[in-house]
Amino acid sequence: MKPLVETSLLRIYTSEFDKLEHQPLYEALLFAARKQGLAGATVVKGIMSFGASAKVHTAKLIEISEDLPIVVEIVDTAERIQAFLPMASELLEQAGCGGLLTIEKISAMFFPNRKAAL
Repeated sequence: MKPLVETSLLRIYTSEFDKLEHQPLYEALLFAARKQGLAGATVVKGIMSFGASAKVHTAKLIEISEDLPIVVEIVDTAERIQAFLPMASELLEQAGCGGLLTIEKISAMFFPNRKAAL
């Protein structure tokens, strides 16, 4: 069994309609994390949420979408996550749409993709 490694998980909460110029904010965040060399990032689309405005955003069978929630999750060392925070904050500020950042200490097992090296 691989050893557990102490890492951090950064979660950035936003919504699918949030943009940075003409690019989705979640996409800008993911590519910024990749450019900075972080270990990994995933964008997750939610089916229901509410935030500071208390407006409920939901996806129902009749509707295609109602500005659904998006969570960008990034895993790396605490130091590298801390180094990425200014960039993430800057992107959220530039988009001007609001959002939430959380950081958790986690234990993780990393499994390299040997197929990608072929």
